[in-house]
Amino acid sequence: MESLAGVLDALLARMGLDEELRGWQAVEQWPQAVGPKVARHTRAVGFQRGVLRVEVDGSAWMHELQYLRTELIRTLNRTLGADRVREITFVIPRKGVLR
Repeated sequence: MESLAGVLDALLARMGLDEELRGWQAVEQWPQAVGPKVARHTRAVGFQRGVLRVEVDGSAWMHELQYLRTELIRTLNRTLGADRVREITFVIPRKGVLR
């Protein structure tokens, strides 16, 4: 008899959702990958089709992170052990407050 985890993995793979689901690990791993200084001013909030969505607490941080984007993607993928993140989109949340 196959385990529930095995059945779920097979079902997700058949539906083509396994890689997308694994990509959400980037959201979870964001604070560890970027370190405490960046994590205090950002929050990963979504992942879809290789694009990680990150909220930042202001335009100054958004501007700074634009320059670091390539390195952040490289660091995240190294942390994840796979090239799951292709792009990062930085956004300032409504009312400027990280949710």
